[in-house]
Amino acid sequence: PPDRIDLNALYDPKPGTPGKIIARQGGFLENLDQFDPYSLGISPREAAFIDPQQRLLMEVAWEAFDDAGIVQDRLAKTKTGVFIGMWTGDYEVCMYSASRDIDLYITTGGGRYSASGRLSYVFNLQGPSLTVDTACSSSLVAVHLACQSLRDGESELALAGGVNLILQPHISIGYSKSKMLSPDSRCKFGDAAANGYVRSEGAGVILLKPLPRAIADGDPIYALILGSAVNNDGQAGLFVAPSPQGQEAVLRQAYRSAGVAPCQVKYIEAHGTGTAVGDPVELQSLGAVLGEGRPENHPFMVGSVKTNIGHTEAASGVAGLIKTALVLKHRLVPPSLHLRKPNPNIPWEKLPLRIQQSLQAMPEGAEPAVAGVNSFGVTGTNAHVVLQEFRQTIDAKSKASGQDQPFLLPLSAPRSEALQAIGQTWGGFLGEREGTAECLQDICYTASVRRAHYDYRLAIVGANRIDFVERLAAYAHGEAAPGVWSGRRAEDGKSKLVFVFSGQGPQWHAMGRELLEQEAAYREAIERCDGLFRAHADWSLLAELTADASRSRLNETEVAQPAIFALQMGLASLWRSWGIEPDAVVGHSIGEVAAACVAGAITLEQAVRLVFHRGRLLQRATGRGKMAAVGLSLEDAESLLMAYNGRLSIAAINSPTSLVLSGETEALQEILNALEQKGKFCRMLTVNYAFHSPQVEPYRDELVQVLEGLTRQETKIPIWSTV
Repeated sequence: PPDRIDLNALYDPKPGTPGKIIARQGGFLENLDQFDPYSLGISPREAAFIDPQQRLLMEVAWEAFDDAGIVQDRLAKTKTGVFIGMWTGDYEVCMYSASRDIDLYITTGGGRYSASGRLSYVFNLQGPSLTVDTACSSSLVAVHLACQSLRDGESELALAGGVNLILQPHISIGYSKSKMLSPDSRCKFGDAAANGYVRSEGAGVILLKPLPRAIADGDPIYALILGSAVNNDGQAGLFVAPSPQGQEAVLRQAYRSAGVAPCQVKYIEAHGTGTAVGDPVELQSLGAVLGEGRPENHPFMVGSVKTNIGHTEAASGVAGLIKTALVLKHRLVPPSLHLRKPNPNIPWEKLPLRIQQSLQAMPEGAEPAVAGVNSFGVTGTNAHVVLQEFRQTIDAKSKASGQDQPFLLPLSAPRSEALQAIGQTWGGFLGEREGTAECLQDICYTASVRRAHYDYRLAIVGANRIDFVERLAAYAHGEAAPGVWSGRRAEDGKSKLVFVFSGQGPQWHAMGRELLEQEAAYREAIERCDGLFRAHADWSLLAELTADASRSRLNETEVAQPAIFALQMGLASLWRSWGIEPDAVVGHSIGEVAAACVAGAITLEQAVRLVFHRGRLLQRATGRGKMAAVGLSLEDAESLLMAYNGRLSIAAINSPTSLVLSGETEALQEILNALEQKGKFCRMLTVNYAFHSPQVEPYRDELVQVLEGLTRQETKIPIWSTV
């Protein structure tokens, strides 16, 4: 790219030309200047002095947490270790040469030590934190150290990986003169035309956790790491070239550590740079160790991701590990590119291996497949990691079934602009996947439970993939749409949650039926209420809630009120099982009993006794009056009712311009007729009683008598009375 170096001034195709670069191409990332410091709590001034390699690591670490479904807030102050491979400091050179006023930001922004330390600081991680530099094997050595830290109990969770950027020409010039760079910018691993490697940029981070904990936490698992090893060639060969002795020693050590016979290996991700010296040494070392005891005609497959993306140097080990984990997860081995004519200096006929040249499924076997990742550094530090396919028996879990069931997709970001971008990303993700309908529940579960929720929030409700795509598109264009809500979370202390418990009237047949089937916390609350009601009633609350429509008695007050109360207690229990606690409660009519119970003012046993007898007595009021909703203010309603001499009452005030009237049927119908003529809202409710009116006064004394002994307790949650 022109913003890195002046290629026209530095390029020369003649090998060994002093001060020149032999290759015109490399693997380069775009938009290195793009960074969102606000989301990470970094000031813009400091951000300018932070090596883009550190910025990339923060970005991919964030993505690794998201991919693992680990909520970052819960990692604060945990023993999470950070192990990062990094070897170039090109940006630091740029800053020191360009800055006359050197300050602390330059020293922390450019130092390699800051790469790991900044991740620990930004995510508030308190495990070990270190940056590894063993040249091209750096990130695989970092993985090895991370595994040791986990096994020793020093870390509970570990971030491991590496990063590589090419911002200065010096290394490229040096490697051009030593003929390590490919003039045609292709890594031709194992090929007769192998003439060096192509330098590339990249960053990769993996999350590591002990297997029992990962299973217990329900984490997505790509593969298992069984063992690993690191050594150095010593003086076995040239300082900058790999040695067979060092390679074979690290392989044997790694498989001993893993407890696996090398002949069990199905696939090897080779270092595979495509150099005349490195390829023969590596392939013959692999053949010598992994061929021991291997059945004839069962070669292991070999590949190198460098043929696809170039040599990402300090990040190349983790790139190969990520590829191998995906090979094991999907049981597919992708081709290694640019192999046209096998290198004649490699004794292929004696080696029990083949370089994979087409996409191929891994052979099926009774045992999980084993693979290895190989890496070595320019000064002799070798690393090898042994992986195994993860197999888990998935228990069939009951999932929401049926067409057009609504799901909630919550998305969030630290800033409004980022939320817009996330909305577009999700719209594209769902728009491109026609087969996602059956996994919407999984997608929404992950977005809800296994993501951090930031201040700027977007919630989409939909029943199918098309709903979500259309509503996300509406949000992107700033259009109002049903099922779309967005906003910013209120600052702490300025927003509180109230549970509101309604009165009789909105009950319906089969209410709560799916909750009974699907939510244990809800069902347990209903079953407990049912047991307590049986001490007073000769009927079963649970039976009434599950009766078919022809036998339902939910329109009868003596059943409706206990059912509404139990449903409200079940819903409160369900919300609380999800960690949602009210700051206060309020209730109307029968709902005020549930509110009092949730607040702790009365026990559940007392509440059940009150609800049962209240419903039993009010059943007698059926057929004596009616209730109606009207669009009047309190003042207007009181003026209107004066002419009826107590025949009608105000039963409930729902808002400044909406209330409920209750009383004698004929008088109520007269008022409704008058309001209709004036064009005022009015509607007779589908009830056959006049609750909250003088018509229920005759039952007062008996209710007081049967509730003798009921005592009020100290509330745990504030309750606001509606009377």
